[in-house]
Parts: sequence; C-alpha cells; structure tokens
Amino acid sequence: MKSNPADIDGLDKSALPSHIAVIMDGNGRWAQKKLLNRVKGHEKGADTVRMVVRSCREIGISFLTLYAFSTENWQRPKVEVSALMVLLKKFLVSERQEMVINNIRFNVIGEKERLPANVQVEIQRTRDATKDNDGMYLNLALSYGARSEIVKAAREIARQVQSGRLSVDAITQKTISSHLYTADIPDPELLIRTGGEMRISNFLLWQIAYAEIAVTDTLWPDFTRNELIQILKEYQGRDRRFGRV
Repeated sequence: MKSNPADIDGLDKSALPSHIAVIMDGNGRWAQKKLLNRVKGHEKGADTVRMVVRSCREIGISFLTLYAFSTENWQRPKVEVSALMVLLKKFLVSERQEMVINNIRFNVIGEKERLPANVQVEIQRTRDATKDNDGMYLNLALSYGARSEIVKAAREIARQVQSGRLSVDAITQKTISSHLYTADIPDPELLIRTGGEMRISNFLLWQIAYAEIAVTDTLWPDFTRNELIQILKEYQGRDRRFGRV
C-alpha cells in the first residue's frame, strides 16, 4: 500500500468503502456464555455500537448502516423485545447530542410504524436534530426485513403502472432502487457480520449484490476498533471486478 500522510492506523484513505453495513450478531450468546440475562448482552452491544459509530466517523466512512432489529425479531419473547425498545430509546436520547457535535446525520430504515410510539418520537427528534449534518450518515435498520422492503417497492411501482404514470417497459434496476428505503444513499461496498453465522438474515438483499462480505467469529459485544480496522485493511486488499476480468 502506498504511503499516505492522511492514513489512520495504516488505512489508505483513498480506498475506503463509502458505505459499510453491519449485521450485529451475538449479543444473546455473549450473555449466555457469561451466565447473564440476554438483555445484558444487548446493553453491552450498545457500547459496541457507540464505538463503531465513533470509529467510522473518525476513519472517514460516509455511510454506516447497522442491523439493529429485524421484522423477525418481533417473534422474540415479549420481555426481551420490550427491553430492547427501552434500550433503543435510551440510546437515541443519550447519543443525540454527540451525533450533532460530530456532524452525523441519523436515519431509520424499516417499518417504523411498528415501533412503540415513544420510540418513534425519539427517532423523529434525533432525525430533526441531525438533519443538516453531512459528515456521516448513520442508518439504523429497525423492524427491517429486505423481503418486506422489496414487496413494498413492488407495490409502489405497480400502483404507478396501474395509474398510467409508469410503463412496464420503463421499469429498470434504477426504478426498483429508487423505491427502497436506501434510495438516497449508495449501496454498501462492505458487509460485516459478527458472531460467525454464514447467512445474510434478510438484510439489504438488493443492495448488497456486489458488496464484499467479511464474517468474524467475534460476538458483537466483543467486537473492537482494532478488528474493524483489520477488516478494512483486508477489504482494501481485495480486487473488486464487478463481473469483469
């Protein structure tokens, strides 16, 4: 790698992914290993979220999308879901000012209407407080499922065709992308999954078509800044051909 005075921890600043997506897996297993309640794992995982957001902002990542709560997660025990919602509300309140100070713009993708009303209020307050920021875009995927997202997009496109505003032959990949939650941001170039599981878990199925994938056995609460840096260095060593020779 060529020397660059703007390097951080040996990273080539000119070859960073603009958008990183993360499947934050392993909070429950981390707690179980330590004979703790699963909620304790989620609390420790929230500390890792803070670290990753701060690190990505410092490194110079433009977009960060964190998979925080899936549509399938609603099937978990009600006590755990309630605790997660309380933790989410606390996170939004406690981190709002830091996002403002660090020029981070906050957004949520997913079926926000399914979230508790008090959580929706804090989401909107945080969005409003950070709406003019442009240093980094932080997206939390909450009540999110990629298949539901694609179905929603298909229905919206079908309504446009039905009303005569769009012809069938005019539908392109760009048309579909423009109807997804992520319409205004670039697709992820790097997908990180912690916890060692080798699956996508219904996350950004359309958007990660050409993302580089990094899976680590590290459980999310134990994920460190150093491991993030090492994954980014590995990413910078990959040859991204997009189907070309």
